[in-house]
Amino acid sequence: MNDKYDKELVKLLSEIVNQETMSAILSNLLTPGEREELGARLQIFKGLISGQSQRDLAKKLNVSLATISRGSRELKYGKTGVVKALKYD
Repeated sequence: MNDKYDKELVKLLSEIVNQETMSAILSNLLTPGEREELGARLQIFKGLISGQSQRDLAKKLNVSLATISRGSRELKYGKTGVVKALKYD
């Protein structure tokens, strides 16, 4: 990933304080499928953090167990951004 582009994206998104504007920008940047996938990924993190089983989450969210496992690995070994943002830290 181009670091300059990543920094510009992070800067743009971090400066948005209005939910309506954020929604519009996400619609501009992402396809409906990508946006749905990100929403599901957030639900995976929330479910895992709250202690739901991976199998239950897979059924509830209609995603594969492999998708849930990737989210679990990210929570264990990745950066803590989602945890901090959800204030579970």
